[in-house]
Amino acid sequence: MSGTNSPEAVKKLLENMQSDLRALSLECKKKFPPVKEAAESGIIKVKTIAARNTEILAALKENSSEVVQPFLMGCGTKEPKITQLCLAAIQRLMSHEVVSETAAGNIINMLWQLMENSLEELKLLQTVLVLLTTNTVVHDESLSKAIVLCFRLHFTKDNITNNTAAATVRQVVTVVFERMVAEDERHRDIIEQPVLVQGNSNRRSVSTLQPCAKDAYMLFQFRQGSGSSSSPAPVEKPYFPICMRLLRVVSVLIKQFYSLLVTECEIFLSLLVKFLDADKPQWLRAVAVESIHRLCVQPQLLRSFCQSYDMKQHSTKVFRDIVNALGSFIQSLFLVPPTGNPATTNQAGNSNSGGPVSAPANSGMLGIGGGVTLLPAFEYRGTWIPILTITVQGSAKATYLEMLDKVEPPTIPEGYAMSVAFHCLLDLVRGITSMIEGELGEVETECQTTTEAASSPTQSSEQQELQSTSDQMDKEIVSRAVWEEMVNACWCGLLAALSLLLDASTDEAATENILKAELTMAALCGRLGLVTSRDAFITAICKGSLPPHYALTVLNTTTAATLSNKSYSIQGQSVMMISPSSESHQQVVAVGQPLAVQPQGTVMLTSKNIQCMRTLLNLAHCHGAVLGTSWQLVLATLQHLVWILGLKPSSGGALKPGRAVEGPSTVLTTAVMTDLPVISNILSRLFESSQYLDDVSLHHLINALCSLSLEAMDMAYGNNKEPSLFAVAKLLETGLVNMHRIEILWRPLTGHLLEKVCQHPNSRMREWGAEALTSLIKAGLTFNHDPPLSQNQRLQLLLLNPLKEMSSINHPDIRLKQLECVLQILQSQGDSLGPGWPLVLGVMGAIRNDQGESLIRTAFQCLQLVVTDFLPTMPCTCLQIVVDVAGSFGLHNQELNISLTSIGLLWNISDYFFQRGETIEKELNKEEAAQQKQAEEKGVVLNRPFHPAPPFDCLWLCLYAKLGELCVDPRPAVRKSAGQTLFSTIGAHGTLLQHSTWHTVIWKVLFHLLDRVRESSTTADKEKIESGGGNILIHHSRDTAEKQWAETWVLTLAGVARIFNTRRYLLQPLGDFSRAWDVLLDHIQSAALSKNNEVSLAALKSFQEILQIVSPIRDSDKPETPPVVNVPVPVLIGSISGPGLSRPFVRTDSVGERLGRYSSSEPPIVTDELEDLNLWWAAWNTWYRIGSESTKPPITFDKLTFIPSQPFLTALIQIFPALYQHIKTGFNMDDLQKLGVILHSAVSVPISSDASPFILPSYTEAVLTSLQEAVLTALDVLQKVICVGPENMQIMYPAIFDQLLAFVEFSCKPPQYGQLETKHIANAKYNQIQLFAPAEWVALNYVPFAERSLEVVVDLYQKTACHKAVVNEKVLQNIIKTLRVPLSLKYSCPSESTWKLAVSSLLKVLSIGLPVARQHASSGKFDSMWPELANTFEDFLFTKSIPPDNLSIQEFQRNESIDVEVVQLISTEILPYANFIPKEFVGQIMTMLNKGSIHSQSSSFTEAEIDIRLREEFSKMCFETLLQFSFSNKVTTPQEGYISRMALSVLLKRSQDVLHRYIEDERLSGKCPLPRQQVTEIIFVLKAVSTLIDSLKKTQPENVDGNTWAQVIALYPTLVECITCSSAEVCSALKEALVPFKDFMQPPASKVQNGES
Repeated sequence: MSGTNSPEAVKKLLENMQSDLRALSLECKKKFPPVKEAAESGIIKVKTIAARNTEILAALKENSSEVVQPFLMGCGTKEPKITQLCLAAIQRLMSHEVVSETAAGNIINMLWQLMENSLEELKLLQTVLVLLTTNTVVHDESLSKAIVLCFRLHFTKDNITNNTAAATVRQVVTVVFERMVAEDERHRDIIEQPVLVQGNSNRRSVSTLQPCAKDAYMLFQFRQGSGSSSSPAPVEKPYFPICMRLLRVVSVLIKQFYSLLVTECEIFLSLLVKFLDADKPQWLRAVAVESIHRLCVQPQLLRSFCQSYDMKQHSTKVFRDIVNALGSFIQSLFLVPPTGNPATTNQAGNSNSGGPVSAPANSGMLGIGGGVTLLPAFEYRGTWIPILTITVQGSAKATYLEMLDKVEPPTIPEGYAMSVAFHCLLDLVRGITSMIEGELGEVETECQTTTEAASSPTQSSEQQELQSTSDQMDKEIVSRAVWEEMVNACWCGLLAALSLLLDASTDEAATENILKAELTMAALCGRLGLVTSRDAFITAICKGSLPPHYALTVLNTTTAATLSNKSYSIQGQSVMMISPSSESHQQVVAVGQPLAVQPQGTVMLTSKNIQCMRTLLNLAHCHGAVLGTSWQLVLATLQHLVWILGLKPSSGGALKPGRAVEGPSTVLTTAVMTDLPVISNILSRLFESSQYLDDVSLHHLINALCSLSLEAMDMAYGNNKEPSLFAVAKLLETGLVNMHRIEILWRPLTGHLLEKVCQHPNSRMREWGAEALTSLIKAGLTFNHDPPLSQNQRLQLLLLNPLKEMSSINHPDIRLKQLECVLQILQSQGDSLGPGWPLVLGVMGAIRNDQGESLIRTAFQCLQLVVTDFLPTMPCTCLQIVVDVAGSFGLHNQELNISLTSIGLLWNISDYFFQRGETIEKELNKEEAAQQKQAEEKGVVLNRPFHPAPPFDCLWLCLYAKLGELCVDPRPAVRKSAGQTLFSTIGAHGTLLQHSTWHTVIWKVLFHLLDRVRESSTTADKEKIESGGGNILIHHSRDTAEKQWAETWVLTLAGVARIFNTRRYLLQPLGDFSRAWDVLLDHIQSAALSKNNEVSLAALKSFQEILQIVSPIRDSDKPETPPVVNVPVPVLIGSISGPGLSRPFVRTDSVGERLGRYSSSEPPIVTDELEDLNLWWAAWNTWYRIGSESTKPPITFDKLTFIPSQPFLTALIQIFPALYQHIKTGFNMDDLQKLGVILHSAVSVPISSDASPFILPSYTEAVLTSLQEAVLTALDVLQKVICVGPENMQIMYPAIFDQLLAFVEFSCKPPQYGQLETKHIANAKYNQIQLFAPAEWVALNYVPFAERSLEVVVDLYQKTACHKAVVNEKVLQNIIKTLRVPLSLKYSCPSESTWKLAVSSLLKVLSIGLPVARQHASSGKFDSMWPELANTFEDFLFTKSIPPDNLSIQEFQRNESIDVEVVQLISTEILPYANFIPKEFVGQIMTMLNKGSIHSQSSSFTEAEIDIRLREEFSKMCFETLLQFSFSNKVTTPQEGYISRMALSVLLKRSQDVLHRYIEDERLSGKCPLPRQQVTEIIFVLKAVSTLIDSLKKTQPENVDGNTWAQVIALYPTLVECITCSSAEVCSALKEALVPFKDFMQPPASKVQNGES
């Protein structure tokens, strides 16, 4: 400036001005007079100014409009020469800065006119430049006009002008801004005070910028106007350069000066957006897109737009519009084929107009590239748009925006605009996301640092910290609002455009970019918590992954978005979602089945689908934490893809390629085959990475998997096709990798698997549910938790709980998995289960009977493992559960072996209890105390089974109770095994129990069991069971349920009896022993009376067992022997003083031991004699009831009538002697009577014909059955006791005799058993041949028994004949009366031996009894006996029975000798004592002897036998006796003599008669021999006569009556007459008879002599 201000310069200026004016004046003198005048007046003006003012320049400036006027007028002449001169002059003025604002304005107006006339264009430009660069006077309108002028010149046809104008515009704009900067500098120095007023007052500083803005604005306005008013064709061409440059300027302005031009930029941007409209020319749209691209690469700028416009209430949503416009632009490129470009007249019908387009289009469409390299391109509904590589990512390098040398609009290559728009989108996404995520990251780190700072208590003021924190919060809230607004503004447009491009893309790289953009947007939305937009982007990726038309159906069900008529609306903003085009131009890489309830056909996956799938995996993998509820979309899609690709879950939940049979339609190309393992791997990694998610995200993932699983389950209902197991497999995988924090997801995870999946009707689904659940449980237990499980019981129980819950599911496959899991847990973790034991045992115990053999077998394996390996490691409180579970297996009726083995396990368990008794007891007592305390605190009663007993005893009682239940199982084998085990354990280990516990054992266990067995046995079915299952034949003794129950009853009763017997020393002090004894006896009685031989017999055996108990020995009863012998010392076997249990285990069942136990501390509690007696009497009563009931004959008989067996009766009777020993002191006649009835009835019971061969070896042998022996033994015992007993007992003798005599009667008259018809045993024998004839009842051969009884009677009588009772009760008479029967029957007796024995017995008895009878003759006690005896002799000696035909002579003679013996007895024992014997009796005897001495004629004999059959010896004996007693004695009474005489005379008269008849017959018969009979008789008579004479001679003469001699001699003539008989035998007999008569041949003596004698 100093150059122009110096006086020389000024002077020079004035000179120049004047010379210029003069020149002008000269030029215009002729043609333009007004100009000439003006010029001249101008010269004057200049001179005056120079003269008047010191500050010449300032003055010039002030008057500049006048000074300039002449030059302006000169320009107006339009004469080139003048114009040039004027312009130069004006430039000179300008360069000296002497132009005022007004003048400047006038100058510009003048320049404008010149421009309009196309004059001096270069000069004009020069002038403008000078005007604007030299000073700052041009503003507002004038400035804008000047700039427009330059622009106008830029569009001339002259290239030089064009270029010059362009350069000028550039310079001008620069100058304007430099001016502003300079001005700012100036003002800054001055203004350090308040800015506000300054801003208003100093117009310049504010308005410096105005011209630019207005200028630009007016340009735009102008452009709009010219564009619309003038017809396009002529106007357009000149405007390409302008528009292009304008847009360049705008983009620069926005880029550099946005913050200053907020309002203006809003307008620019709105216009810019409009330029993209489809009705604008292609080049304009291309340039506009380039401009927008420039904005898109600047995220901060975009952020400013958003803050300035979108977030303001009434402002245009500029940012949203830009994005949406890009979207619409891209859509329009596909929908409206570009016009005006000959290269791309590519109509919708795909009729490619040749050229480079057609090949790629077709090859792309058919997916067969051949060798052609495909151009990257977009193709949509027939529109094919190549993708050009236009720029490096993130930089907006424009092509057409920089085409400054072109005036004509260039041809835009096809695909250029699309490519730029595509890059715009990508850069936009990349920019926004990287910016926001960067800022988010900063905020997060700041937060962390502040929280850390806050947490570390420093000395700095806390307030300050709080302040900074709250500031930060506000800042973050503001930032977050901006981020959210940006995303909300752009996501719809972006999504629409990207979806479309994704669908249209045929290039892998482009697809990758689009997917990456969608992925980053989804992740960003997720981070900002914008659910709708996040879901929308994810949905887009998902849809891309699935085949066309497939996606829609799946995703609508899961997305929050709604689908109505295929228009997709998101949160009320309608965005046109273009559904994927069906004719995909991708290479198909896989064909598979869709995952649907009814899949129709197949679906195809293209390589793009696979690409999308990988993106989806990537999204889930890297951004899982922000997916939230979108997990559902992601997983649903993955599930479908996995299904179509045929990936199936393998162990651990990883998916492996492998298609089941169901999908024969799956086709995979090699391309995808190589991809599959990778995809499968990524899938697994995806779920592995869930371990890095935070808890909330993890829950989202789990929830999504659960709902996905629910869907798959719904689909699998009602059909048994292969279900989709994706969700279940992935739940498993997720659970496995998150074991370290399993607690937070355990419940939802296992809950879903348990309640839903495992109960699903589709077996494959269930199987996987169970697989997943059990794998999780096993993994959870083996995982190395911190703290370890052993210290974290709660977690352990949490992990095991689902295992228990599985028990409520009824599907056997699930239960099998559950049990296999338990087995594996036991094998791997068994030692460390601890508090988990009840759960594990509960699982085994939950198996029910109806759940199939394999389940029960597996569960049982687990139990076996527990019992064999783990009892010592589990808490003792669980032992009871083990017992319960083992017991429950015993009750399962699926598999007999399991039941039996489980009983074996119970035995093992009891052994374990026994061995570890001490430790178990300690632990249980400790536990009990703790529980007791808890219960007291809560105020509740501790409740456990068998409560008052100590806990260890309760354990035993539970064991016993379980075995007791098994003892009444429906299966006989189980009952048997359980019974044996129960009694063995009580026997072997019962000593461990506390004394008081025995009470419970007896009442709650044993008697309870007996009751149940009795009930079952009595109600058991009598139907025959054909076979024992399979082909097992059942023995006939077990072929009905009743018989099988009988065995159980036997076993149980025997067991209980044995315990009573062996543990009596424990039981007796229990207080209610007598009640227990009664109950036991009652059971024995009911068993004994049951209609089953086996049971009844066994009951008696048990009865015998409990009776073989030694009753306590009291001092008074002790025998004299030293007590040492008597009292066994208690024996301590080994040292079974149970390990530390406070009681020694004395293993002895002796009385001594029992006494020994109590002697030390207290007086013996030995129950005294009285109570013991009561027990025995109770036993006697029971015995009596059994005996009387069992032997009482039934009223009616049919096939099924029950008759007790011989062994039973034998056993019954055999009990009596033992029992009697204890009750003998009180045993009275009544009891004896009762006994007699039973004995009698018992012997009377017949046996079944099919049993007789076993009881009787053969009916011919005279054998006693064991029953009969027992009866006799019983009586024997009785009489032996009576014998040594006191007097009052001996009155029982007669009763015993009665009993025995009753038995003797059986020999001839077998007893009747009620109304039963019995066969004689001899006949029964032959029935055996008809093997299956119905059983008959056979009366036994009672002869041996009767005979033995008779022997006993004789023996007993020999001992007791003189007893008062025996005498008084007429025992002898009874004996005789009884013997009379067999004796009178004689040959008719069933057995010959009977009468012979009877005779010999009679003889023995009489030999003892008669003296006694004579002794008591006076008392009359025997009066009634004599007639009985006489009758007996009579009946025997003259029996009515006929000897059998086959009797031999020897036999006959032997029998005769017996008769002789009887007569001898009479002659020795009776007749000599006639004076003590009643007369009638003697008379009867005489008559009888008389009868015997004469042979009776028996008509039945044949001739030949007669001589033998006549009992000559007998007759002779009778005769002799008769004679002897007739004459030998002194006649004591006349009556006796009379009897003798009468007897003799009868005898002689009879002889006479016989002889007479014989002589008569002989005479009449002539030569015919007489009948043999008669001959025999006569011989006998002759012999008798000779005997008589002999006897008479031997007798004292005074004893013989004269009459008698007369009768004898009178026989002589008759004898002589017989001499003529022809029979030699008769003759010899006659000779013998006649010889004795020689003694009578004497001379007759005197009468006197005779008389005197």
